[in-house]
Amino acid sequence: MRNTARITTAVLAAGALTLGLSACGADSSDTDGPLIVAASPVPHAEILTFVKDNLAKKEGLDLQVKEFTDYVTPNTATQDGSVGANYFQNKPYLDDFNKKNGTDIVPVVTVHLEPLGLYSHKVKKADDLKSGATVAIPNDTVNEARALKLLAANGLITLKAGVGNEATPSDITKNPKNLKFKELEAAQTPRSLDDVDAAVVNGNYAIESDLKPSKDALVLESPKNNPYGNFLAVKKGQEDDPRVKKLAELLTSPEVKKFIQDKYAGSVLASF
Repeated sequence: MRNTARITTAVLAAGALTLGLSACGADSSDTDGPLIVAASPVPHAEILTFVKDNLAKKEGLDLQVKEFTDYVTPNTATQDGSVGANYFQNKPYLDDFNKKNGTDIVPVVTVHLEPLGLYSHKVKKADDLKSGATVAIPNDTVNEARALKLLAANGLITLKAGVGNEATPSDITKNPKNLKFKELEAAQTPRSLDDVDAAVVNGNYAIESDLKPSKDALVLESPKNNPYGNFLAVKKGQEDDPRVKKLAELLTSPEVKKFIQDKYAGSVLASF
C-alpha cells in the first residue's frame, strides 16, 4: 500500500540526502513539481499515504512521502530544501529544535495527537512498580520533560514547581518509589521494555511496536489542553506554497478524520 522510501540511518549527511532525492527527479522548491514530505513511519507516513492514494490526485497534488526514523533529519532536510515539508513533531519540540539549531521551521496546520504513555511487560498497573524500579524515558529535551510530567501527573514523582519543557530527572523533588531513570533515544524506548521495569513511549513508536496506547498503556497522557499536537511544518517563507496549502486542506478533511478514527481506534486522536 505504501509508496514510500524508508530511511533508517539516524542522521544523514545533508549532501547525501540531497543527492538521493535529486536522483528521484524531485525539486522541493519547484511549486509545479511534486511535494516531498518527510515523515515518521507511523502514523504520519500512513496518514500521508492515505492522502496520496485517495485524495491528492483528484486535487492535482503530486505528493511524495519520505520516511525517517529519527527526530532530527526531517527538520534538517526541510531546512536545506531537500524536502518541501515535514510531518512528525509538536510545537514544544520544534521550538527547542529551532533554538538549538538556528533553523526557521514553522507549523502550518495541526493534524493529530499521539498520547504519550507508560508501558511495562512486568506490571499491570503503575502503582505496582516496585521500589527502585527502572523506567526508560526519551532523552531529547522536550520528550524527556513530557515523560516526567506524565509520571508526575499520575503521582509517581513530584517535579519542581514551574518546571517547563526542559525538565530532567534532576528537577524531581519527590520520588517515593525511588525510581531509576534510563535515558534513551525516543525510538529505543519500546525496544527496552524487556530490559527495564517500564518505559515512557511516544505514541508513534508505541504503535509502530504493536502497542495499543488506548489499551496497553499503564497511564496515558490526557488530550485535554494538550500542547503536543503533531503538525505539518515547512521552512519559513514556504507557507504560501500552493502545494502546501492543498496538503494542509487535505490533512484536515473529513476523510482523514475518519481514517484516523477507524485505523487507530483512539490511539491517535484527530486535532481538527
